[in-house]
Amino acid sequence: MMNKSGGGWSPNGDDQQPWLQLDLQDRFKVTSIATQGRWGSSDWVTRYQLQYSDSGRTWRPYRQEDVIWTFIGNSDTDTVVQHKLPHSIRTRYMRLLPLEGSPKGGMGLRLEVYGCTYKSDVADFDGRSALLYRFNQKSTSTVKDVISLRFRSHQAEGVLVHGEGQRGDFLTLELQRGRLILHLNLDDAKPQSTGRSSSVMLGSLLDDHHWHSVQIERFNKHVNFTVDGHTQHFRCLGQEDTLEIDYELSFGGIPLPGKPGTFLHENFHGCIENLNYNGVNVIDMAKRRKPQIYTVGNVTFSCSESSSVAVTFLSSTGSFLMLPADYSMESLSVRLQFRTWNQEGLLFSVPLSLDPDPINLLLQLSQARLLLSLSGGQQNSAQVLSGQNLNDGQWHSIAVENREFSLCNLVLVVDVVFDLKDSKLGFSIVLGCPLFQCDFNCENPNKGYQGCLRLLFINNHPVDILQIQQETLSNYSQISFDVCNIQDRCLPILCEHSGQCIQSWDQFYCDCSGTGYTGATCHNSIYERSCEAFRKTGSQSSVFTIDLDGSGPLEHTQVNCTMAEDKVWTVVGHDHMRIIDIRGSTPRSPFVLIFNYTISPYHLRSLVTSSEHCQQEVIYRCRKSRLFDTWDGTPLSWWLDRDGVKRTYWGGFLPGVQQCSCSLDGNCRDMNYFCNCDADQDTWANDTGVLSYKDHLPLSEIAIGDTNRTNSQAELQIGPLRCYGDRFFWNSASFYQESSYLHFPTLQAELSVDISLFFKTSALSGVFLENLGVRDFIRLELSSPYTVNLTFDLGDGPVIITVQSPVALNDRQWHYIRAERNVKEASLQVDSLPLKLNEAPSERPYRLQLSSQLFVGGTASRQRGFLGCLRALIINGVTLDLYERAKTTPGVNSGCPGHCTSDSVCHNGGRCVEERSSYTCDCTQTAFDGPHCRTALAASFESGSSVLYTLQEPFSGILNEEARRSPAGFHDADVTKSQEKVSFGFLTHHVPALILTAHTLDQHYLAVMLTSNGSLQIQYLLNKEKGTEKFSPGSSSLADGRFHWVKINRKGQELFVQVSLCLHSSSCPILFPVSGSDTTDKELVQAGLRGFIGCLSSVQFNQATPLKAALQNSQSPLVTVIGRLEASSCGTISSLNTLSNTHTHSDQGKDPLKKADQNDLALIGGVVAAVVFITLCVLAIIIHFLYRHRRTSAPSVITGKMHRPSMEHPPYRAALDLHKPNHDSKEYYI
Repeated sequence: MMNKSGGGWSPNGDDQQPWLQLDLQDRFKVTSIATQGRWGSSDWVTRYQLQYSDSGRTWRPYRQEDVIWTFIGNSDTDTVVQHKLPHSIRTRYMRLLPLEGSPKGGMGLRLEVYGCTYKSDVADFDGRSALLYRFNQKSTSTVKDVISLRFRSHQAEGVLVHGEGQRGDFLTLELQRGRLILHLNLDDAKPQSTGRSSSVMLGSLLDDHHWHSVQIERFNKHVNFTVDGHTQHFRCLGQEDTLEIDYELSFGGIPLPGKPGTFLHENFHGCIENLNYNGVNVIDMAKRRKPQIYTVGNVTFSCSESSSVAVTFLSSTGSFLMLPADYSMESLSVRLQFRTWNQEGLLFSVPLSLDPDPINLLLQLSQARLLLSLSGGQQNSAQVLSGQNLNDGQWHSIAVENREFSLCNLVLVVDVVFDLKDSKLGFSIVLGCPLFQCDFNCENPNKGYQGCLRLLFINNHPVDILQIQQETLSNYSQISFDVCNIQDRCLPILCEHSGQCIQSWDQFYCDCSGTGYTGATCHNSIYERSCEAFRKTGSQSSVFTIDLDGSGPLEHTQVNCTMAEDKVWTVVGHDHMRIIDIRGSTPRSPFVLIFNYTISPYHLRSLVTSSEHCQQEVIYRCRKSRLFDTWDGTPLSWWLDRDGVKRTYWGGFLPGVQQCSCSLDGNCRDMNYFCNCDADQDTWANDTGVLSYKDHLPLSEIAIGDTNRTNSQAELQIGPLRCYGDRFFWNSASFYQESSYLHFPTLQAELSVDISLFFKTSALSGVFLENLGVRDFIRLELSSPYTVNLTFDLGDGPVIITVQSPVALNDRQWHYIRAERNVKEASLQVDSLPLKLNEAPSERPYRLQLSSQLFVGGTASRQRGFLGCLRALIINGVTLDLYERAKTTPGVNSGCPGHCTSDSVCHNGGRCVEERSSYTCDCTQTAFDGPHCRTALAASFESGSSVLYTLQEPFSGILNEEARRSPAGFHDADVTKSQEKVSFGFLTHHVPALILTAHTLDQHYLAVMLTSNGSLQIQYLLNKEKGTEKFSPGSSSLADGRFHWVKINRKGQELFVQVSLCLHSSSCPILFPVSGSDTTDKELVQAGLRGFIGCLSSVQFNQATPLKAALQNSQSPLVTVIGRLEASSCGTISSLNTLSNTHTHSDQGKDPLKKADQNDLALIGGVVAAVVFITLCVLAIIIHFLYRHRRTSAPSVITGKMHRPSMEHPPYRAALDLHKPNHDSKEYYI
């Protein structure tokens, strides 16, 4: 009791895993717990966890947000610390597990628990029983249903609720593989013939012998399905709103009509309590033997307890349990059940002989299969494999039998029984793998078993797990008794955009292959957001894949990007692009044309909204066909806008004017009419117009209604939707009072959020944005002229990510920030500085719960506000309209002063730099030159000429240490952050030719070449085990003496290639990998020996521009030029508007670019060479040259997690002068 003199609890100092257990004598609803230090001592508990149980044998940890919760305890002896449980628990037994004691003394406490009595109606089903609730009438038809219950299951399968009608309606709630599935059909037809039933799955691992709550709420077709507080809303398919059930509802199984005790499906084995159907307490009625309830089999009204006790092996490197094998000296049999998520793990090992050549019997998981093996001794090892996908989190049974003393004949029976004949027995059985046991040799000690075990029998004798725990001399480590701590980390679904969740015991990974997204949770799109982005990088006209809302819900789509001199048009076609001849239509029966566009209506709306200008041409030629009635002006033809609203104007951007373009321009054929066609003449007239009012575009339907008179005829052609400009990229606001801010709705950032913005300021510090919750918050700020901080708190303490800039950021120039936080990690990037990454612990809260408004440019306290300009603020793919919001906010102005206010000032990725009275374009980190970064830099290569370039920074494919240490089988699934962007133009007649190659020191490489037939080929070696992978975007020859532009972009497992042809376009197939080949590819060697003869232009590899460096700064230690290199003008053709083809390859169905062996990929690059691969002995002279120019000093120490920035962001300031090679140097050949 609290505050009483004397008393308290303190564990034995030798206890490895102390706990204090309470028996409340009956089930209670516990709502709060309070602790205090042990009286008269320096003992208290600073941190602890809770477990609870109905039986005292099977325990469940207390969780919050699906995380085992750690409570903060005491910091002195006398203060009472009380915690109100956010989620009350219903239990009889409780355990307090102290994690940390007093630094002045030890562990000790006084404890009080608060709650109230809990009463329930319980029914126990033995797997052969059911309760039937029979209706008063033959059938019941309901518009609204509410079913609620709590259940505790002994098995993973079983029907809990079922009802059906003769007309085809049914409702079934059942367990399948430990998950609840609700089947619901409201159609008056059998679902087998119509396929109209709805099935929804929720929950996981529900066969854990613990109570789970379920509620089903239906109103008409709308259904809320809730399991353990997680709700999924869905709408039933079909036309009906009522659920018609005949005769009865069954609980616990589906009895076969006419045969009591016979079931159609596997019936439920476990307990159900508080079962309510539309206000009827079914179990209470059954206890009172009401006639509406019929009992099938043996149903009792008290819940039986499970006899099995589970143990959890917590660590794959240190958990073990050693048991003496003294049950029999003549034979050995081992039976057990296990469940795990890991693919690898040593389940148990038995030394069969301790002779000079020890022999061990090992049972282990290997690639999610069971492997039984004999190892050691003079004879060869024997192995037997069984099962598959045994890491699915389900319980699996194992039986190993030994007889007749011999070491042969490993016999495999079924799930999963091994029969080992003729074997001598040793002295002990080891479950898991003890690292520190000198007398036992574990195979793969870093892959010990991590998971749950139960029902362990040795020689048919059950092993008493509880007794082992209580024995002081027991030999075990890192084991939790009486509890299976398995957790399904893939539920709720935390992978976004249809990413596939793959989990191990400790963590989950998202496989983003084929989704078009990347990142730890597949949050970020790999595609650009608009055609404008391709113009900035110097791309040519082509069909491109874009993602209009970035990380938002819209999927990526393909559009045509047409590059003009001053703007970029995004062109979207439809299914009626041809000229259509129209005759015989009347206003009552018009000719109607419905348009289906190449992208969805959601994409169309997003495109029009984000564009600066959109238009659609309507070409209309007529003869004796009017658009408006000449007597009263009634429209005889019309069109529908994107929302289906009828419109009658035929040109311009003024929707209220019922006129044609000729009237707006003042040049109609007959000035008495507003349209040429309304003159109703028997000659052809033209009323072509361009519709440009964005809110009405594009057209969804058009109707022509006056072509049924003699000689009446019309010709119609609707052009594609054409848009240009990014309305939001320069959407900005100026903050000139520290107390001012803009406010927006609360951030939707519970599981993930990404924030990007541009800023410029002269202030020393300021908050860019802040959003608060009750305990949680997120803040992005400039904390000093050199420092940007991302700070957030999930309720367990703030996390701060800091990026330090080597130059001041308050220089009145535009700087870029991108911050992201998801359940796996948080990151912050400033300009092109390396990404700073913070990985989230697996056992911690992961929901960011915010409630206040979003403050932009300031805080709720009106302190530390931002002074300067913000623009292009994008959050989760949505651009916030700073310009409009600033119009009504004191202390904030719309727009930003300065000269860098246009997206078209600097081209090809050039950076606009503010000057005092003008601007300049910084082209330092582009492959172009000139006042606006539009001048291509090109050079002519002769036979034997080449360029060697040493990169200054590590390639972006470096894996972090956690990725290298991730469990086996997860390297392929781990989200890769490696990428490279390569672009160049070339002109040649000579083949084969090696255009570019890039190496790592461990011989991973990228090579771009022209084959003997002139086709382009890209080769990657990222995994030595898989060999070289080849990609060919087409078979046509590019060695035709014309200039071609090539762009290569690899992001993880996705490869994109664009080939621009200046004079024509040809269709090219999607890239597919050619089978791997050896590094010494003969054609590649031949191409390397020939080198490249021709013209190369604007070569760029990520942020490196080797050709530009060779032409403008040939004395740089980064550049080595071999042979003769002359500047050329061939690259000027790259500025022309050309046609191109874009090719995409992803790993759907294939696996071309896995990152399993990309660790420490630091890139060496090069373009065209007589020197190519250091592994080719035929190139000995070149190898000598390669090593002569390689610099391999010891790498400098780097703190934190630093990743190479994405090229999607503006390059960092030119003031970053890095002209000395990095210690970790790489080389690049041209």
